Amino acid sequence: MSAPAIQAALQQMQALSAQASGQNAGSSSPSDQAPGSFAGELQASLGRINQMQQSANQQAMSFQAGDPDVALNDVMIDMQKASVAFEMGVQVRNRLVTAYKDVMGMQI
Repeated sequence: MSAPAIQAALQQMQALSAQASGQNAGSSSPSDQAPGSFAGELQASLGRINQMQQSANQQAMSFQAGDPDVALNDVMIDMQKASVAFEMGVQVRNRLVTAYKDVMGMQI
């Protein structure tokens, strides 16, 4: 791909980004990312993973403290769900790093 083609593609991406941010300027979201954008979805999924881990840890602490409303099987299931979610997040991160390295290694 030639340098002018890369510049044209970059300008198109910037124009689309500006257009999308102009459409979302009226909505107030908790983050600066557009809802539905890759960065916004990634941030939301990391928040959900964090919430799952905190919930599982809180439930484990309650079980250890002797709370009769918390069953061992619920604690174990929630801990496994949080573990699988975390591993998925790590794999997404690894894929992103690999993709970044591949893009940075491309020659013009």
